[in-house]
Amino acid sequence: MRHDSLRAFLAKGAGVLEKGPVALVLVEDAVEIASTLRHHLDSGFRAIVVFAHPAIPLPAEVQDPRVTVVAQDMLSDGAFPGVVNACIAAAPQGTWMVYLYNAEYLFYPFCEHRSVGEMCQFVQEERRDSILTYVVDLYAGDLERHPTAVS
Repeated sequence: MRHDSLRAFLAKGAGVLEKGPVALVLVEDAVEIASTLRHHLDSGFRAIVVFAHPAIPLPAEVQDPRVTVVAQDMLSDGAFPGVVNACIAAAPQGTWMVYLYNAEYLFYPFCEHRSVGEMCQFVQEERRDSILTYVVDLYAGDLERHPTAVS
């Protein structure tokens, strides 16, 4: 599903925020979009909302029915807090949500063997409000050889 703006998404597509866990992927450039989406799809996110400028080419992974694309310039002033806060306000209370940029990958305890949904279920059963997770940003050691920062 595609939406022409954040406003259009909130008016017609915000129902995907009810199918948690939800990943908000904030795309600033064309670097590692496919691997970011694949990692989070494989982790078991029920919904992934990609916010990207329409000029940025998006990979085939956006065709997955769990992925929603919203046209949004993430480099504009206030884009990050505007998008995240609007999605938090539109989601039902208790929806587990992560926000990250392209080329960032969420890791959490036992992610090698458990889906993100299982992690959320554990947190809920244990009546916890939070759990330690990691977002790993991978950068190349030599930016002259790898100008996109990915080797």
